[in-house]
Amino acid sequence: MANLSPQQRQLVEQWAAEGANLNQIQDRLRSECEMTLTYMEARLLILELGVKIQDKPREVPPEEKPAPPPEPVAEDKAATLPGDDSADLPAGGGDLKVTVDEIPPAGAVISGKATFSDGNTVMWFMDQMGRFGMRGPTPGYQPPAADIPVFQRELDTILSVRGF
Repeated sequence: MANLSPQQRQLVEQWAAEGANLNQIQDRLRSECEMTLTYMEARLLILELGVKIQDKPREVPPEEKPAPPPEPVAEDKAATLPGDDSADLPAGGGDLKVTVDEIPPAGAVISGKATFSDGNTVMWFMDQMGRFGMRGPTPGYQPPAADIPVFQRELDTILSVRGF
């Protein structure tokens, strides 16, 4: 483990308080203190010092109206999802319908389709790196803004039930 002088410890604490993430602290240790640490060593150092890395606040998109709370029916259906690969989940408000493919296409670990309130159906997928993608009916298609929070909740439910 890296042995830091009291001044170096103060620098690390100061950087973290200023909002630096772990990579930035690692880079600054290398450039300002001439101390090269692997990412894991830097992470362990932060834990050892008891320094709290500040999470960046997530930007919440403005909503025109508050989204309805998830219906309890979603939990009942979610409990049956592991054995049913093509189950539909309730939309939770509106005409949104989300399905999961029984067999995802090459390069995807999970995929499915979503039919939005405007009647358009898109294919959604998540690849091995955890990247999410969508293919719309036409290039540049944008789902209705009101459907996006509902779609995100439904997709989150699907992914958490399936262990992603």
